[in-house]
Amino acid sequence: MKPTYVGPLIALTVLLVVLFSQSFYQVDESEQVIITQFGQSIGGAIMTPGLKWRIPFIHQVNRFEKRILEWDGDPERMPSKDKKYLWVDATARWRIVDPLKFLQTVGSEMGAQKRLDDILDGTTRSAVANHDLMNVVRSSNRILTAKVAEDIDFEVDYPEIKDGRTHLTEEIMNRSLPLVREYGIELIGLRIKRINYEPEVRKKVYERMISERKRVSGKLRSEGQGESAEIQGRKEKMLRQIESEAYRSAQAVIGEAEAKALKIYADAYSADPEFYTFYKTLESYATSVKDTDRLILTTDNEFLHYLEHSQ
Repeated sequence: MKPTYVGPLIALTVLLVVLFSQSFYQVDESEQVIITQFGQSIGGAIMTPGLKWRIPFIHQVNRFEKRILEWDGDPERMPSKDKKYLWVDATARWRIVDPLKFLQTVGSEMGAQKRLDDILDGTTRSAVANHDLMNVVRSSNRILTAKVAEDIDFEVDYPEIKDGRTHLTEEIMNRSLPLVREYGIELIGLRIKRINYEPEVRKKVYERMISERKRVSGKLRSEGQGESAEIQGRKEKMLRQIESEAYRSAQAVIGEAEAKALKIYADAYSADPEFYTFYKTLESYATSVKDTDRLILTTDNEFLHYLEHSQ
């Protein structure tokens, strides 16, 4: 019986296929790769995407993100310079710029997140401790003075903000940059998401805010009442002036009308004195004598002149 070589041939073929498939790996555009051999790095970082070659089972492929990553810390209780406790919640963006150093120091993104927790929490705490509470929670002096109306200004006597939260953020960044660089990390940016007061501090802050708002509202109300009184005074003065002008104009019109009426009467009288006397006498009859009135007059009374001739 002839020996068969089919089994070993198939096994050899499978082995060659496996070795060939393990000899190549794919690098994505969003990745950077470090090749290690028995824990030691070989060559520099592979940054270009594409199909790459390695020695199977000997070379280990370590992949790291090229893209910007997020760090989101937990809220931490911190004291300010004036011994006021508050809760600070910060977030940051970072990326791996030296994958070899990153691999040698922290090894993975999870390890980097833990190191960032230590570094950023520490630098934030140190920076907050160097500033008063007002400089931590405020960013500028923009609401220390306000213009409510064109000629009404008010000021709030908060302590002047010399630095503010923007400066605080820059200070945290400056403290953190050299520390994270030791791990092959670049810090892109850092922001304070939220600041909460301790309950006892929050109560005092709210009381002060209410007091300040009441004071400002009282001042604005006083300014408004003063403006209202001034406007009311101007209105009364204008009304008196208008009434005076109107009365003067009315009297002038009445005088002119009376003058014209007297002229008309005079012209009518001069045109026919007898008829005018007759007309005026008739008017006096209508206005002086009513149906229920009785008059006792002498025969020579001029009031009877036209009555006698009318019969």
